[in-house]
Amino acid sequence: MISTAARIEDLTLNITEEIHVRASLDATFAALLEQLGPSNETTEDKPMPMKIEPWPGGRWYRDLGDGNGHFWGNVQAIKRPTLLEISGPLFMSYPVVSNVQYRLSEVDDGTLIQFRHSALGLIQEEHRKGVTKGWGHIHEGVRKRAETARSR
Repeated sequence: MISTAARIEDLTLNITEEIHVRASLDATFAALLEQLGPSNETTEDKPMPMKIEPWPGGRWYRDLGDGNGHFWGNVQAIKRPTLLEISGPLFMSYPVVSNVQYRLSEVDDGTLIQFRHSALGLIQEEHRKGVTKGWGHIHEGVRKRAETARSR
């Protein structure tokens, strides 16, 4: 008998991270949109052209030009400068749905970003292993971009 039952741990992904940014809420939110969009890059620092339409229902997608690309998700909720929420398959081209939340709040020395990525579906092991590194790279880019903008 072949067992096809999957454990819930194999079907879910939950990542949380707190990013401390020494910049204002507005500068940090602007840096987040820039980093998720046109300034996105791979963990090897190669450009990865993305577009984000920052309004409810707006698309987040990889733009390869000539009408080619990869749909990552839709903006589920946005409340400038404290919330950005996206739902969709993200980088996974198989049966999966993700919810990504960025909650920003003002703290004494700048902004705190509380990040959560939750996913449900047939998550491939290579994506499970690489996702934390990928988000970490994006978040470091947001922090540097916001703090650089603050110092200008």
